[in-house]
Amino acid sequence: MSHEKVHAHLLEAAEPLFPDLHGAIAKLGPLEFPNREGTPFPHYLCRAIAGQQISVKAAASIWGRVEASAGDGPLLDHFTEANTDILRGCGLSGAKTKTIIAIADTHRSIGLDADELRALGIAERSARLTAMWGVGQWTADMMNMFYFGEPDIWPDGDVAARKTLERLTSRRRKTVRTAERFKPYRSWLALYMWAHVDAPPDGEAVG
Repeated sequence: MSHEKVHAHLLEAAEPLFPDLHGAIAKLGPLEFPNREGTPFPHYLCRAIAGQQISVKAAASIWGRVEASAGDGPLLDHFTEANTDILRGCGLSGAKTKTIIAIADTHRSIGLDADELRALGIAERSARLTAMWGVGQWTADMMNMFYFGEPDIWPDGDVAARKTLERLTSRRRKTVRTAERFKPYRSWLALYMWAHVDAPPDGEAVG
């Protein structure tokens, strides 16, 4: 469905019960859903991990140092336990360094082929991702939405999306229940919540 039709669907779902939400969606207008699949999946996953819980500017700076530290060699080959101190020196935390190495190890051993993962159902794909050390459900949700283009995921573990939806609807109503009204475009509902507060979850522009 086109982004104009998705916008109209969200407006129609919000109008009867949630005037503030309706107004926020209307003000933003139709949004394009970003798609990051042009980047090799393991690279995008590692970069997403590196950028979690820090500012967009800080994430870009750290990732730039990570890429530079790899020199001319393949980036994933650089993510090994032997290079832990180098990666930490780029500004990565110990946990993020361990996670990125785990992702690279998984790719080297069993592969993280984007086409193979895309062929799986959402639950199975999420299970495959969260089986890696340090990759949680929030990260799996972001990968499903932004890389694999799943249109109907409500990432209730995302504080910005959840709190914004609460403010625009009701603090007494669970956001999972509220989001049900917006099927089959709950991913887009989250996109509008991030755009409303200018909080891109993966360190890149939302619109």
